[in-house]
Amino acid sequence: MTQPTPAALEGLTFLQRGWLSSNNVLLHGAPGEGATLVDSGHCANADQTLALVRHALAGEALARVVNTHLHSDHCGGNAALQREFGMAVAIPPGLWDAVQRWDEDELSYRPTRQRCERFSADAVLAPGSTLRCGARAWEVLAAPGHDPHSVMLFDAAQGVLISADALWENGFGVVFPELDGVGAYDDVAAVLALIERLPVQWVLPGHGAPFEDVAGALARARSRLAGFRADPARHDRHAAKVLLKFHLLEERAQPLPALRAWLAAAPLMQGMWLRLGRPGASVEGWCDLLVAELCAAGVLALRDGVVCDV
Repeated sequence: MTQPTPAALEGLTFLQRGWLSSNNVLLHGAPGEGATLVDSGHCANADQTLALVRHALAGEALARVVNTHLHSDHCGGNAALQREFGMAVAIPPGLWDAVQRWDEDELSYRPTRQRCERFSADAVLAPGSTLRCGARAWEVLAAPGHDPHSVMLFDAAQGVLISADALWENGFGVVFPELDGVGAYDDVAAVLALIERLPVQWVLPGHGAPFEDVAGALARARSRLAGFRADPARHDRHAAKVLLKFHLLEERAQPLPALRAWLAAAPLMQGMWLRLGRPGASVEGWCDLLVAELCAAGVLALRDGVVCDV
């Protein structure tokens, strides 16, 4: 049975995606204005993104795409959408120059050895500005922590927060600056405090379903953050598993020697291996340990020497 749309969520379409792609939020415009899509998923899911967006538009024009941040699972569909709809793309200002140069080191795609199809950016989505679409006015809020340049969107009139990876129902995204040795746990805490001060009624997260229990989500996020502060190696171990799982989501399956080679060639993974004290005696040995743990957890499988996503 289809549930009625809460009044606060009318005029938008929430597209909940699997874990390779971020969720997408389509903000429907006034007649003749066109819609705005918040985040575009991963390039490997571009065909699915196009189909979902076409269906949600129902004949409405797509005027623009805005990205909360530029991790590959949030902006990887930009290029396909530009080819299909010819709309503008707005990004947070911190990586504007890197996008113009398409610097894959600065954009994180080379350090993580992740894929993202090149796209062009036409405008900035600056913290402190207001994004208007239809009858809604969305305040653009800086949300550093998971990514130093990330933003959230908040509609104060309806109490709706598009939180990206700053807050999920059960945590938040990997704190990537910490993987580069740049302290960012204070940023995570500050963003959680900001969310607590806002009159939020609904959260539309970057991953997972929309939720109303903001206080509960904040408590769980703070507990997780406290655990990472107390044991930074715990965050590295968690991040390594997330990145390896994400890679298998991209590849679907990969022979173990090729997976070892991917890990050995990913600078971010090498850095974590060194900080963790070179577990497994070599990067390749560490890869085998991570695969064994993820297989034991039921999120990967090793079949005849091939590591498979499950």
